[in-house]
Amino acid sequence: MPVEIPDWAGFLAALQAAARTDAELAVFSANADCHFRLVAGERTAEFVFVSGSPLAVSEARAEKPSFVFEAPAEIWAKFFSSSPPAPCHSIYAMKMRVPGFKVAGSELALAQNMHLVRRVLEIGREVANGVHGIPGRKKPLEKAGTREPIRGGYIWIECEGRPSRIFYEEAGAGRDLLCLHTAGSDSRQFYKLLNDAGLGAEWRMVAFDLPWHGKSLPPEGGVPGEWSLNTDRYVACIEAAIAGLGLERPVLMGSSMGGQICLEMAIRFGDALGGVIACEACDKITGREVPFAKHALFNQALAVPEWIYGLMSPTTSRARAIEIWWEYSQGGYGVFYGDIEFYAHDWDARERVPRIDTRRCPVIMLTGEYDFSCTPEASRATAAKIPGAEFQMMKGLGHFPMTENPGVFLEYLRPALERLRARGE
Repeated sequence: MPVEIPDWAGFLAALQAAARTDAELAVFSANADCHFRLVAGERTAEFVFVSGSPLAVSEARAEKPSFVFEAPAEIWAKFFSSSPPAPCHSIYAMKMRVPGFKVAGSELALAQNMHLVRRVLEIGREVANGVHGIPGRKKPLEKAGTREPIRGGYIWIECEGRPSRIFYEEAGAGRDLLCLHTAGSDSRQFYKLLNDAGLGAEWRMVAFDLPWHGKSLPPEGGVPGEWSLNTDRYVACIEAAIAGLGLERPVLMGSSMGGQICLEMAIRFGDALGGVIACEACDKITGREVPFAKHALFNQALAVPEWIYGLMSPTTSRARAIEIWWEYSQGGYGVFYGDIEFYAHDWDARERVPRIDTRRCPVIMLTGEYDFSCTPEASRATAAKIPGAEFQMMKGLGHFPMTENPGVFLEYLRPALERLRARGE
């Protein structure tokens, strides 16, 4: 339910007090110089970060801010609610998908300071719902010495005539399941799935890092910043990995760009696959460019993971959200930007997805409720073009379902895999 904040001044005072004691914000704001304004109908709030001074939050209009967020009070009420509805759950989501939400001022300053904006408004949501400072439920940590069943290693593949040393992880035994990571990330996204004993009893699960990603090295002769992914290059890498890892008629499962290439593989090689599970995918979508992902004016280690953070569900636990943020913060120079070249520009299957023969290669599409990049509506429309394809919206999940909340994701993944296994038999 939307949160009504009758005492606006009291809310801002409580937000300021909470923000000044927040460990994450303390680290982020150490060398900050940022002033932004929030306008909620007739109400305003000024947020001023200055290096060496505590955060100031007040109603009084200060000097001209670098950027301003403006929306009707009812939109901000949804944003500050304990379970905000999509797409009112993050600044980037509202900026892209909510017509009544406006951003004025410097887009440069906004992207440079999104880590401050995101965290201070996140604290505001906690304060508005009376949960700031209340420790959340924590599952017991694994005991020291616990050994996971995941096995890792390296193989050399040749892609477009250049040898590449590729890192992979695998676990389980049975039919082959190949997991494809999202743009700018790596196989770590799947470690919760690979550790699942139930899946491991029936599936040999494998995940690999594309060249330049994670623990995979650049191809021989590669130079930093050259990476640019296109459809043919992506297909060639997957083909080489399948051959090098000795996979037989694998089921492909991927998210985001990994989900979209699942559809491409079904178009080209349906007979060689046991089916595809395309998560957060559609045949074509615009507006996914992220220019600050490869620009000297931006710290990629902050700007890229903050864009990613907004794609997550607001129900994602703090631990999982930080995990995803950190993985993206470690991406190499220009790698995320190079991946975007594939799914934002090169790949367009609007006229080709109807050619997928689901009798040979079953297609299951799963998209998170909170994904504002590839929305459930876009995925559903694509599935409708593919005769025999299935689609489900995953409640409470965002763009990274396998990492945000693996337990909930498995509630959708297990039945999907079971249907594919039964079809294969």
